[in-house]
Amino acid sequence: MSTEEQQHLADTFVSLADTLVDDFDLLDFLGLLAEKASQHLNVAAAGVILSDQRGGWHPTATSHETPELVALFTAQTYAGPCQECVRTGSTVAIPNLADHGQRWPAFAEHATQAGYQAAAAVPMRSHRKIIGSLTLLNTTPDGVDEASLQLGQSLADMATIGLLQQPALHRGDLLAEQLQAVLHHRVVLEQAKGTLAEHGQLPPHTAYVLLRDYARGQGQHLSALARHIATTTNMDALEAILAQPHTPHTSPDA
Repeated sequence: MSTEEQQHLADTFVSLADTLVDDFDLLDFLGLLAEKASQHLNVAAAGVILSDQRGGWHPTATSHETPELVALFTAQTYAGPCQECVRTGSTVAIPNLADHGQRWPAFAEHATQAGYQAAAAVPMRSHRKIIGSLTLLNTTPDGVDEASLQLGQSLADMATIGLLQQPALHRGDLLAEQLQAVLHHRVVLEQAKGTLAEHGQLPPHTAYVLLRDYARGQGQHLSALARHIATTTNMDALEAILAQPHTPHTSPDA
């Protein structure tokens, strides 16, 4: 790893650590985790899946909010490297997804359609309890390298610390509440993203980036802004977000 790459990685940990304050937005934090993993590890895309504490798993954040990538992570909640990762509590690395088409047909199909050929998942662990996983994707069938897996695990561990920023007393109940809140906010974010995309005739990823950047620029929680946009009839709020400069999204394999 070059000195510049080391500095970028250090900056990633600093930016994540800076988010771990008393009043931080978990949804934005997990989005930042996925973005930074995609940017600074040797992978094309990344995403976070969390437990609903009722036996189900849900996509919570992706590095690129394209329909294809969101569909891929949705498929992975039923079968894929994430499911094996959370079941075993260990890293799962698949160098070539074509070799696992029969094992995980839906996941392999969505991955191929989205342009990804390799995948790996690292657990998000709280002691012996698995609360989710960070999945790393590549567009070439040569896997995710060991250095990226190790650093990805470190990022996942930091994210878990962020999720568990609560007093130790009754931690199990608090954790369940935290995760339920994040999953609810994700549903609202999808609604807000759709509203903004339709109003501005934008692709979903661009709508997400505008929402995220506006929230950060205004010092707002992403979840609170999403709730406002999903429920408002005030076009001024939509126009203010759309007025931000932005560049068209290109796919990760472009």
